[in-house]
Amino acid sequence: MLSDLKSWLRIGSDDEDGLLERLIGSATGLCEQFIGQWLVVREATEAVVADGSWQRLTARPVIAISAVEVAGTALAPGAYAVDIDASGDGWVRARLVDGPGKITVRYQAGMAADLDGVPDAIRQGIVRLAAEHFVARDGEVATPPAVVSALWRPFRRMRLA
Repeated sequence: MLSDLKSWLRIGSDDEDGLLERLIGSATGLCEQFIGQWLVVREATEAVVADGSWQRLTARPVIAISAVEVAGTALAPGAYAVDIDASGDGWVRARLVDGPGKITVRYQAGMAADLDGVPDAIRQGIVRLAAEHFVARDGEVATPPAVVSALWRPFRRMRLA
């Protein structure tokens, strides 16, 4: 993605690669916040209530739920249930013997193995936003430009409270 950004900005030297990498990182983070999904697959650990009801995991899209533990010890297979629905939301349900409590769920979530695997519109939006931040170094870019949000909007996932 660095080469795409450098091409967009018409930068031929490697002098500002560090800055450009950081701008890509911040634009990627803003993209994840905007679309409500993790772009690159990574590990997640989350504490949820074990009261017998289904609890939705916060990161998405979930690709695998690898462990359900209490105090570092794996729960017996019959003590919990997990599910990943068609929209990529991860769910876990558990009931502890001694009443409601907290359990730890370990899972993986993300759209692609690396940034090269995410959809082109998302990549283009990240490059455009990073370029906007580079050009406006001393000014402020308060919100993503309209073209960036237009590129990302089809991938946006929101939840109703």
